[in-house]
Parts: sequence; C-alpha cells; structure tokens
Amino acid sequence: MASSRKFHTVVFTLLMVSASLSGCFGNSKEGVGDFSSSVELTPTTLIGGVLQVVSFSSSEDVSVFIPYLFKQSNTGLFQNGTVINIEDGDSVELEILVPPRTDTLYLLVGKYGRDNFPLRMANESWTDWYLRGGHENPQNTSVAAGEPEFDGGHAWLLHVNESGSSVDVKRVKIHRPMASGVSVADGGGHGTGLVSGLTTWNWLNRITDSTFSPTSPDGAEGYLDRWAGQGNLAYEDAGRFIRDELTSYDLDVKINRYAFTDINGQTNPEAYNICGFKEGTTYPDEWLVFGAHFDIAPIILPTAPDAGTPRGYGTFTGAYDNTAGSSMVLTVAAAMSKLDTRRTMVFCFWSGEEGGKRGSDYWTEHFVKEENPHVTVTNYVNLDMAGVNWPGNMTPSDRVGPDGGGSYPSAKDQWPLRIYIGPDESEDEINQPGMVWLSAWIGADAINISQEMAILNGNLMQAWEDSGRKGVVINEATTARSDHASFQDNLGTVTAGFGGLVDGYDCYHQTCDTLEEMEYWMENDDAAGRENLVDSLDIITWWATYMFLHLDAEPVLNAYS
Repeated sequence: MASSRKFHTVVFTLLMVSASLSGCFGNSKEGVGDFSSSVELTPTTLIGGVLQVVSFSSSEDVSVFIPYLFKQSNTGLFQNGTVINIEDGDSVELEILVPPRTDTLYLLVGKYGRDNFPLRMANESWTDWYLRGGHENPQNTSVAAGEPEFDGGHAWLLHVNESGSSVDVKRVKIHRPMASGVSVADGGGHGTGLVSGLTTWNWLNRITDSTFSPTSPDGAEGYLDRWAGQGNLAYEDAGRFIRDELTSYDLDVKINRYAFTDINGQTNPEAYNICGFKEGTTYPDEWLVFGAHFDIAPIILPTAPDAGTPRGYGTFTGAYDNTAGSSMVLTVAAAMSKLDTRRTMVFCFWSGEEGGKRGSDYWTEHFVKEENPHVTVTNYVNLDMAGVNWPGNMTPSDRVGPDGGGSYPSAKDQWPLRIYIGPDESEDEINQPGMVWLSAWIGADAINISQEMAILNGNLMQAWEDSGRKGVVINEATTARSDHASFQDNLGTVTAGFGGLVDGYDCYHQTCDTLEEMEYWMENDDAAGRENLVDSLDIITWWATYMFLHLDAEPVLNAYS
C-alpha cells in the first residue's frame, strides 16, 4: 500500500538503533551452513519475563545475532541486542530479558566474523518472519555490529539500508511459569516476571478496596474519593500513600503543589503531583518520564446509568479512570527502580487531569521549563483508561450489570487496545515514524500480537474498519484528552500513550466505575472477566516497560523540532 511505502521512506532517514524498520532491497546468498546445530545455550529452556543469565557456546567458530534486550555486565545498562563472536570451545554469557509473552527465542547464526544480519519487519514477529522464509530470502533492512557503547561492552547495533544475506536460525524454547497459588481464571497465567499483569491487578484491587475503615478520610481501606482541586483530605491521604510507596523504592520523591485560577478568576486549591526520580548514570539531565493521572472525576450527581434516572457524573472509585493506569505506574516503578539507566527515570502521578490536565501542564511549564531549564524530557509514556480492551470482547447478550441492575449495551465486536502517538502534524502521513515503529517492533514479538496489530493513520474508525477491526492499533493522535498533550504542547516531546475503551464504556465518569465493572466488561466466551483483565494489564504493563528500556538506550526525538 502507498501509505506503508511512505512510512518506510521516512523511517530510513532515522537510522534507528532499535532497527524497527522494513523495506525491500535485493538479497544475496553467502555460504550458510548448519551453524545453528553447533550453538548450545545453557539453560536449554528459558524463563519468560525474567532477567536470565544465558551461556552461549559452540563447537565451531560462529557469529550470533541476539535481537533482544540484555543487560551489559560491565555497566548494568540495557542494550537493544548485539552480535557476539564465539570460537570453537569458548562460551559467552549474557543476561537477557527473556520475552514474556512468546514461546520461542530466535537467534541468527552465521560464519565467524559476520557482522551483517537480516531483520524482520517491525510489525511481524520473528516466528512470522521465519515461517515466511525471511532467513532464506531476506527482503528487509538489516543490522551490522558496531563498536561497543562502553569499553569492554558488547557490539552496538547499527542499522544499514540493505537486506543482508541468508542466515541460519537457532530457536530456543521459552516457558513462563504460572503464579504460585493463583488459578488461571484469577490471572495466574500472567503473574510472574520482572513485571506482570497480576501485580498490576493487585494494586488496582488494593487501591479500589471499599471495605469500611473508620479511620480513613474516605471511610475505606483503599483510596477512594480522589477528587483533586478541592482541598480534599481523601486525595491528600492517597497522595501520602503514593509518596511513601515511591520512597520505599529508594526513589527521590518530589511533590509539586500548585493552585489553579480559572477563567472567572476563581482560584481553586489544587492537590499535588507526586514524582519519583532515579538519576541516570550517563545523561542525568535527560529525563524519561512515565506517568498516569491519580485523580478521579469528582462527584457532581451520583447517579448510576442503570438507575432509570438522568445520567449523573462522577465516581467514588475511578477504577478504570484512572486507578488502572496508576497501578501500572506503581508496578513499573517498583521494577525499574532496581535497575540502572542512562537517563533519569521519572515516575509521576498527576493531579487535576479531570479538570483539564492541570497537573501535567503545571509540571511541564513550571517545574521543567522554569525550575529545570537545563533538562530535556526525551520521551513520555502515558497510561490512561487502559485495560478494558482486547482481549476482552463482549458478544451481544442480555446479561445484567454486576450489581444486578438493568442490562448494559454490549459491543458487537471487540474494542481495541490503542497506542496513541504524537505530536501529530498531519493526518495525511506518519509524523513520528520512530515511535510508531518502535511500538510495533516491541508489540509484534515480545508481546506476541503481530496478527492482532494494525498501524493506522487518518480517520481512525475508518482505518480500523479497513484493517479488519484488529484488536490492537497503533496510531498517531491529536487528542488532547490526557496528560500526554502537556508534554507535546509545552515541551515538544514525542509521547506514547496506552488506552482502551473510553466513551463507549457505560461507567465512564460514573459511580459504577469499579474493578468488578471492569471485569464484567472483559468477560467473553474465551475467558472469565478477571482472566482477560489480568491478561490485558499484563500486555500493557510489559509493553510500557519494554518501551522504557528501549527509549533509554535510544530516545525517539521529535522529527519536527
């Protein structure tokens, strides 16, 4: 298609280290022996979703392309793959982040000293690439081994505009174990690893716990009534909980209090932003930010949509909007705080998003531009209303809501998980190809959704229909309905956000926005609601984590700045 050809033309100018590219060039044959049978890995089966030390040995001289994130032994920093040379009888050890959601790891093997290897397309998995014969008849761009980033490190990958030549392939089995003591229906299949959907679900369950507590401002064991901009004691209490949690991760926690003056000159006492920092080892003045808004829609009229009265507004719980996103930030912050990165990691919980992204506006305009003008925010990853999406797929039914009320309208088809990217200068072309293709590169293989994924542009609904209503879509978006817009507008930062069903969700900004409601919407004939929800949270939490690690190794800067 012409639109895809346009993507490739723009992407080639970026020379992306992540090599999330595709194109079509000639190919050549160079002697390809049965190199893969010479290479042995210990252990022989890898554990999905963990950092695992893997030993590579060979009975003959070979070169091996490893297209996966690994942690450098000399610096503790992550790298987006490498090429290693192994002599007969020798071995090399790498600590690899084993992909969490696929069952096979692919290694490309060639003659000793080979430094050029073919690549898959960004939106296909290594399995799809192998099955279509990509190793025998390469037609994509390739990578070459460059100099190591640091002395004593492994070769860095350089993208080159040629297809490379035929290559042998070594396939290694991956197994991700079940969470101990947790059934499949309760999310046990997605409960282990560096991060997991079950960990995110546990945070979501804890924060939305409505069990009565006589000592808390909201009267609950969880943290409800998080209405920002009202001098709200419940929000203050919830903020202290976030502050203490981030502090327990040994992050440097900074709180930004501020007030907001509306168009009528009325000053409202805002709550505060809470951000945890871990300084980068190499570029401390470059910040990689990961965030979600912690406030929920304030109660104006507490009427549920199934009550037979005029529709109300506001929520006590805000499970989907946006406790889910906040829970993912907690999960990722806990895991990433144990790792070193080149750039400073910042994990933020915004206030005032429901009043018009006031918290992130303040943070970008004042805290960054005025108080820290020497800082560059390289990229921002946003999580807002993500979780009620694919693989959930409610079929038409007469089922009633979880509270026993009237039946809710059901979608005839699946609603997608959406990765929205910007800034978007024009709907006629992809303006941030680097972020679009990095998102696809990660999703296709580590997340294993190549068959369910589409890259869209222009009219979103029409493009989605044209794609065959894929369950996961990657698209640029001009929407200003969440905190990513503050980073795009105020700093020119390239952002990626994760979101699911919004306006079609009956409990959007309603009192029925509870965890039970989310699980109800995620139920289908394939799995129970909780199982699908944990699966969805696992997809998003892992995808965001991978993006964070890739963007630390190689930021995607604004093509128009």
